[in-house]
Amino acid sequence: MDLALKDIRRHVGKFVATIAGVAMLLAIVLVMNGIYQGNIADGVWLIDNTATDLWVVERGRGGPFNESSRIPLDSAKSVAATPGVAQASPLVIYAAQREVGGRSQQFTVIGHEVFGGLGGPGRLVRGRTIAAPHYELVADRKLGLALGERVTFGTHAYTVVGITQGAVDSGGNPLVYLSLPDAQEVQFQQDNRALTAARAANLARLARAGYSAEQASRLLPLLATTGDTVNAVLVRLTPGADGAQVARHIRDWLYFNVYSSQEERSLMLEGRLSKMSAVLGLFRALLVIVSIVIIALIIYVLTIEKIRSIATLKLIGAPNWIIVRLIMEQSMALTLASFALAYGLREAIAPGFPRTLAFLPQETAATFAVMLVGGALASLMAIWHALRTPPQLALGG
Repeated sequence: MDLALKDIRRHVGKFVATIAGVAMLLAIVLVMNGIYQGNIADGVWLIDNTATDLWVVERGRGGPFNESSRIPLDSAKSVAATPGVAQASPLVIYAAQREVGGRSQQFTVIGHEVFGGLGGPGRLVRGRTIAAPHYELVADRKLGLALGERVTFGTHAYTVVGITQGAVDSGGNPLVYLSLPDAQEVQFQQDNRALTAARAANLARLARAGYSAEQASRLLPLLATTGDTVNAVLVRLTPGADGAQVARHIRDWLYFNVYSSQEERSLMLEGRLSKMSAVLGLFRALLVIVSIVIIALIIYVLTIEKIRSIATLKLIGAPNWIIVRLIMEQSMALTLASFALAYGLREAIAPGFPRTLAFLPQETAATFAVMLVGGALASLMAIWHALRTPPQLALGG
């Protein structure tokens, strides 16, 4: 007779409720695993999915992701003339929050050369890439836009020609791809009232400096904000070129910082993503520990509830291994059933989760192994107490 199975059938309602409660906790552990890996996947997605060998940014900066970087637009021509460079394309990248789809949304704008340039959209699932120099955009599905829909940025309307899926920045916000001049215009464009106020302020400054009205009107364009800057230049090397040597040449002669894609990835992992990864890792470890402790307490309580039955077994001469088997089987059944239900809950939660969840099979297996070993170890306390139970307890002693 399997005593563990018989006891579970006798208290099936309590056992199922216990499994459901533990499964919800384990589901949080599994989802936290996905959040942890998803945070890293989002952080490096744009780096991994931009077909470039080198990132050229402002001197002394770790841009364009960890901090801002601004270099002249014409610097792309100088980089392109460097020996070993097959192609150099300017790139604009900045965060924005605008009214999109009837509500205020945060996203990141990517401005790239649409005619043969680097840095175009990845993970395109519907539509096409940008084929016109102005007023077309590609947006991620997270923004809730449809093909052919028109979105107004500033004074111009842009038509959605392509939809991506999973194209996000380091914060999990969707990407919006524009042509390079459109992205620069959206970034620096002011509305008419702001332009009028800025023009009046600049004219007043020039008048106070002693310039005549005619001279001030000629000098006014020099004071206006221009969009002749980019955040980075993407470089594709010629076949067989030494990337380190090309990067050294650009640093020494053009006075820019140059990073390979692997170096940019390291900058993100050790910079912007490091603290969030540490926090998520700490919470994940705490949840695993709490789960094991809770399973231990549940097994202990279940053992205490049938302590008289265990004493009766000892009184009739049942060997200790039968008592150990009873507790261990219930512990394993509770752990396995809870993990199976938690896995199902995770699969149900993942599609509607607001952030990217990245599940690694080896990480799920490791979590399962830890919980299984933890469940077995948690049984030891209950087994120790059960084996110390005197047989006389069955008689009320």
